[in-house]
Amino acid sequence: MKGLTNKVVFITGGSRGIGAAIANRFAAAGSTVIFTYAKSSHRAMEQEEKLKSFGVKAMAIQVDSADSVALQTAISNTIDQFGPIDILVNNAGIYPSGDFADITLEAFDEVMNINVKAVFTASHAVVKKMAEGGRIISIGSNLADITVSDDSILYSMSKSALQGFTKGLARAMGPKKITVNLVQPGPIDTEMNPSDTPWADFLRSRMALPEYGTGDDIAGLVVFLASSEGKYITGTTLTIDGGMNA
Repeated sequence: MKGLTNKVVFITGGSRGIGAAIANRFAAAGSTVIFTYAKSSHRAMEQEEKLKSFGVKAMAIQVDSADSVALQTAISNTIDQFGPIDILVNNAGIYPSGDFADITLEAFDEVMNINVKAVFTASHAVVKKMAEGGRIISIGSNLADITVSDDSILYSMSKSALQGFTKGLARAMGPKKITVNLVQPGPIDTEMNPSDTPWADFLRSRMALPEYGTGDDIAGLVVFLASSEGKYITGTTLTIDGGMNA
């Protein structure tokens, strides 16, 4: 993709799954990649070294996305060390499950803090110094538009909030030629949602293309939006789900 060499990319939740695939694709395109991770330092260090193997600068930062102050500090330190962030990818998220009657207020707060508030916090911190032509890309879910089970209520609620945020922020950032978009994956084969469970068979039965996607499928779209080819796309939700929502 054009226009990504030496760009500074900040990805929340970039040590595994979709986030790692996105980080790899940016590194392969010549970008400097900084990513956050929540728990496994060993895995994060392995991912950092993998990114550096592309010949670019890379750094892993341990941050709990639910901690707004820690996330703001990580972004501030990144800007101090690498310069203004050109591309922000809000990827970190959690999927709660369970009966609605059993959801606690603590669980509600955790989901909203990570899936919604962290997106606002990171975007707010980045745009203050983001140059003209910057990109903000958030990772949502096709379940913002359709619920296939009664245990996805809270998750769907959190991901649907990103749709309104994306449209509003795109309007606000338009004068600076900063684009803001939302990518909504469907079933992607990751640790969070493996493709070899009985539940996966049900999901495949709902899809026009009855197969799980890969992290690379999502990464390809994200990198396209971040490249010069995506400069005229903003305020848009792009669903990539094998036709599950068709």
